[in-house]
This record gives sequence, C-alpha cells and structure tokens, in this order.
Amino acid sequence: MIDRPNSKAVDRKRRLALPETDLPTRDAVERAGDFREVYTDWDLDTARAEAERCIQCPAAPCVKACPLDNDIPYALWLLEHGDVASAASVFRSSSTMPEICGRVCPQSELCEGVCPYTKQGRAPVPIGRLEAFVADRAPRTRPHLPANTGRQAAVVGAGPAGLTVAEILTLRGHSVTVYDAWPAPGGILRYGIPTFKMSHGLVDGLVDWLEGLGVRFVTDTFVGRDCTVEDLFDDGFDTVFLGIGAGIHREASVEGADLTGVHQATPFLVRANVEKDLQPATLRSDTPVGRRVAVVGGGDTAMDCVRTALRLGAEQVTCWYRRTEDEMPGNPRDRRLAGQEGARFRWLAQPIGFRPGKDGRLAFMDCVEMQLGEADSSGRRRPVPVEGSEFEVEVDTVVLALGYMGDEGSVDCIAGLDTAAGHLITIDPETGATSREGLFAGGDAVLGPALVVTAVAQGRKAAEAMHQHMMATRSSAAGSWA
Repeated sequence: MIDRPNSKAVDRKRRLALPETDLPTRDAVERAGDFREVYTDWDLDTARAEAERCIQCPAAPCVKACPLDNDIPYALWLLEHGDVASAASVFRSSSTMPEICGRVCPQSELCEGVCPYTKQGRAPVPIGRLEAFVADRAPRTRPHLPANTGRQAAVVGAGPAGLTVAEILTLRGHSVTVYDAWPAPGGILRYGIPTFKMSHGLVDGLVDWLEGLGVRFVTDTFVGRDCTVEDLFDDGFDTVFLGIGAGIHREASVEGADLTGVHQATPFLVRANVEKDLQPATLRSDTPVGRRVAVVGGGDTAMDCVRTALRLGAEQVTCWYRRTEDEMPGNPRDRRLAGQEGARFRWLAQPIGFRPGKDGRLAFMDCVEMQLGEADSSGRRRPVPVEGSEFEVEVDTVVLALGYMGDEGSVDCIAGLDTAAGHLITIDPETGATSREGLFAGGDAVLGPALVVTAVAQGRKAAEAMHQHMMATRSSAAGSWA
C-alpha cells in the first residue's frame, strides 16, 4: 500500500487549479423512463483525476464531518495513484457498506459540504461517487474467521444498523441470527430507497456476503408480535440488538385521507421499487397513478416519491411543501435531479382536505396558501395559513410523505426499556446500551428518521459494546463454574 503523502510536499495551489468533471449522469428523459440508477460509471482515468483534486487538507474537515470518520484523504490519495483495492480497503476499514453509503449519503451536508472548493463556489471533490467507484471495483474478500466463542447474538431489524452489527459480531466469532418483519433482508435499503438511487443488487450482494460468513436470517417475523425480546433471551441469546428503524408514518389529520388514490409513502415506494416476490402479500397490487400526482412533504422520502411517480408514467408530478425551498430538509442533489426529470414544486401551500369524484375515488385536493411567521422549535419559521386563500386542484393520486416515528408495538411492550417521544429508544450514545441489561439499540429506532451512515456508525459502536458484554459474561460464567 502506498504511504501517506508528506503534507508539506503536496502542491495545493496546483491541485486547486485542476478542472472538475461533471458527475456522470444519464440523460434526464431517458432515466425518468426506467428505474435504473441515475449515475453511470467513470473510467479509471477520470476517477483518478477527480481524486487528485483533493488538496489533502492537514485538518481533514471531511473526516470530521463523516459520522464514520472515514479516512477520505488517504483513500483518495490511493485512488489518485491507481491503487483501487487499497482505496476501497480504507473505506471498508470504517464502513460496512461503502458502495451503499457512497450512493445514498447526503454528502453535500457532510464530507463534501466542508470541502474547500465549496468556499470558492466550485464543485467539491465528489467523495461519495469516488467511494462507490472503488467499492464497486474491489469486492469484499472472505476473511479468516476466528474460532466460535460459543456466544449468540440476536439482531432485530435487517437494515443498515442491524446488518452492521451482524457483520462485526460474526467477524468476532459470535453466532448471529437476524430477524426482520419484511420478506427479505435489507430494511430501508430495500424497502425504502428506490432502485434509481441504488440498485437493490447491492443489498443482495451484502446479504449473500453475510450469509457466507455464517449470519442466519429469519424473515417475515415481527418481533413484538410473532415473538418478543423476552422470547429471544429465553431461547438462549446472550445479547439482543434492536435496529427496527422508525417506520410508522405520520398520519394526515385532514378529511379524505382515507380515499382511494391517497397513499402513504412507504407502500407507494415498495409497490414500485421492490420485486413482486419480495413484497409483502398486502402490497403486491399495482399502483396506477393517473395523469396528475401530488406528493406532500419536503424530505428525502417525498423526493423519492416524486421521482417514482414520474417513472410510473404520470404526466404532471408536483411536490407540495408548506415552507419555501430554503427550509426544505431534503437533499438538494435529489431535488435538482427531480427537477431535471420533470418534477414541479409548489412552495408555501398546504393541502387541507381531499375530495372524491363521482366514482368515489380521489379527484380534488383542497389547499391553502401559507406564509412564514416566527421561528418554531426546529429553528425554522413557522408556516401560517393566509386567511381567505383557499383553492382547489384536480389530482388523480396523492402520496403523503409527512415523516416517520418509532413503532409503539415494538418498543412499548419491552419491560424495563426507557423510551423517548415518538416511541424512540433511549440509549447510551457511546455504547448503544439501553436501560435493559443485555439489550442494545441503534439507527432510526433511536434517532428517528436519519441517515444510513449514522445508522452504520451506531451499529459499529453497539457491536463493540455487545462483544465486550458477551465476553465479560462468558468470563464471569467461567469463573463461577471454576
């Protein structure tokens, strides 16, 4: 592996003058007609040229901005010199899924957002795409597994946090069984993220890798209904990790939200983006969208729904948001791609009801104009209805992407478990330990709807603490036996 660069020998002035290359994006009209990934591959020479733009900042702000502390400058230095495999190994040393994080992380809010080029109004080094580039070209190699410790861990939830815990504990010699309520492993990676952002083949590859290591998956099993955490401990598991996400949608408290033609975001995305044989039986019906689609919400899920509706053939897809674009919480990159693909945006307006046509299906959406008032608890200015500004629009389909919260049925039935507002789990942030002995948690079940990379980061911390817990328990048991 090539040594790290001598910081004093790096010609930063020369690097700052290097030209950037546009991200390799498919034609907007073409990509809006299918569900394949939006970005295409760079060739190695172009990827190396982009990596060379990294000025190897001594302070490494990109590393500090990454929840996983990825050693980004060193990985890019290796790529710059053509050592793709070593660059990938640097990312894999801190991330269990760089090929996924490189695609779905909001880099503009993390590593790329603090890149020095942004202060010059220039495109940052495309860290995410370069991470995905090297990870795609240097697949995982099977490691030498240690002797089995005789300890067993259960992981509840096969999303990014749970899969991270499963991998790390298996590599430490523990037996791991992963339970998930969906028909196939992947959690939000499969049942939340559309295929045009990330091919689900990447999820299949990750699951195959884990099964090859010895991880056992039990799907179609809802822990909290089909079995309980107590059952898992009674079955002999030494420790349990809860990576159950925050998948309960927030309801729209307006008239007509139950009409045919009004959909919640997750079922809408699952029906369109997941293979039929991997969908729950209740979601295997098609979703005709008609000509006019309204998506209500401003986050990443809303934009996923907008872009999915376009791919389903809708002629007019509009995102309705009650604040302005400046207050939108979603990734600007996805919003820009949606606009290129034909999406419309209606700012400072809010639906207040849905009405049927003569056939009983959704036909009209009643709305009101909004204006921004004083700041609310989130720090953003509160949207306030404008008196007398009500109006109606004709719609064929509405998708509600109003946010998510924790699952009451999964967490409130666990004895001795401390929870927070929204049915989220309270943990020690350094270890993932809950108030219940031997029970750990992480990801969206703790944070609320967050990022894949933060779920991976919490999974890594929890896995280390679970390993220590199991080994300490084993030592204690051995001592008492002696």
